Amino acid sequence: MQILLALLTAVILNRADGEGSQLARDIYKELIEINTVDPGGDITRAAEAMAARLRAAGFAAADVQVLAPAPRKGNLIARLRGSTREKPILLLAHLDVVEARRDDWTLDPFVLTEKDGYFYGRGTSDDKAMAAIWIANLIRYKREGWVPRRDIIVALTSDEETGPHNGVSWLLAEHRDLIDAAFALNEGGGGRLKDGKRLYNGVGASEKVYVTLALETRNKGGHSSVPRKDNAIYQLANALTRLEHHQFPLQLNEVTRTYFDRMSRIEEGQTAADMKALVAGNTAAAARLSETAAYNALMRTTCVATRLDGGHADNALPQSARALVNCRILPGQPPEDVRNAVVKAVNDPEVDVKWVDTAKPSVPSPLDPAVMKPIEEVTSEFWPGVPVMPLMATGASDGLYLRNAGIPTYGVSGLFSELGDNRAHGRDERVLVTSFYESLQFLYTLVKRLGS
Repeated sequence: MQILLALLTAVILNRADGEGSQLARDIYKELIEINTVDPGGDITRAAEAMAARLRAAGFAAADVQVLAPAPRKGNLIARLRGSTREKPILLLAHLDVVEARRDDWTLDPFVLTEKDGYFYGRGTSDDKAMAAIWIANLIRYKREGWVPRRDIIVALTSDEETGPHNGVSWLLAEHRDLIDAAFALNEGGGGRLKDGKRLYNGVGASEKVYVTLALETRNKGGHSSVPRKDNAIYQLANALTRLEHHQFPLQLNEVTRTYFDRMSRIEEGQTAADMKALVAGNTAAAARLSETAAYNALMRTTCVATRLDGGHADNALPQSARALVNCRILPGQPPEDVRNAVVKAVNDPEVDVKWVDTAKPSVPSPLDPAVMKPIEEVTSEFWPGVPVMPLMATGASDGLYLRNAGIPTYGVSGLFSELGDNRAHGRDERVLVTSFYESLQFLYTLVKRLGS
């Protein structure tokens, strides 16, 4: 296996010789080895490092800016000028990463390590691979003298993962003109492998809406030696049990309908038949697919208890009990309808159900042929026979802010990974070496196709 991976890497590197492969690796290494964790890391340092590379490659100072709403929260915005006044293309990636502790990892998370056919390090997949690729390819375009029809903007931003200074939201509010675009390419897609075989190249066109509810019960409490029937913890537990058995209705949209239709041609047996039947409206097929958590999450809104707290002393009856219920709402579904459904499922007027945070809905990006067709063409050129799969993320990304600002956003990277080996946010995060270099070439070609 290691010999095969080494041969594949050699082939890709040879194909990419003189086309930015070494530059991309150098940038990747530099970004991984700059700590951009919140708190404690320095995103501005990473943004300035990329700005320095672009200026050294010949970009004018006016076309390379680092703007920060707060210290260490820098955002890089760079522009390759086009030949027309058509709206630009925005290439987005975030520079911040989630925390990684050395004693949790097999390797140092803040050193790019190549081992057994993988690049290891915090941010290798989320999201410094794309950040490195955008910068390397922008420099390559500049060196080649390519002038696109429309401007190409690269934005590397802060606080996508956590923190109070989300770069995309801030740039839209304070510097909209610098990132305004016809559409954006972002994380949120990627290819999937099964035992090394490519299944599909995913394009994220939609995402569910993140919001949390609090369920709370209260009473006067008392001494634990004289228990009463009106116990706040039991009352909350009964409410949560009723919520556990509630299922939100099935609802497909353009993205998920297309996903299940195309997946029915990849899957086998009963699963493939059920996916095909689901698209045709078969409820029995939907029920069977709902038994798989990942498919269920694509078909309906979900609300699940994630935290629990109650009581104040070991020898006292609880005066209050509280649970947090995290909801992932389908695009287009009013959040208040979801809260009302939870209230109805709980079926207890003494259980208070209220929002902990505010939902930020966003509409799905249309599967526009002007974007999807080039993605399908380039995918076919790189990996013949591999289908393009529209995806709805059950998580969240900065695409939320762009879509709400009227900028359709598509998660596409060409980074392939094995099913079940998603280590983003986790221990020993990694990316296949071959996949990194293929993604470099894929995105180089795709942006040229879209920009021409």
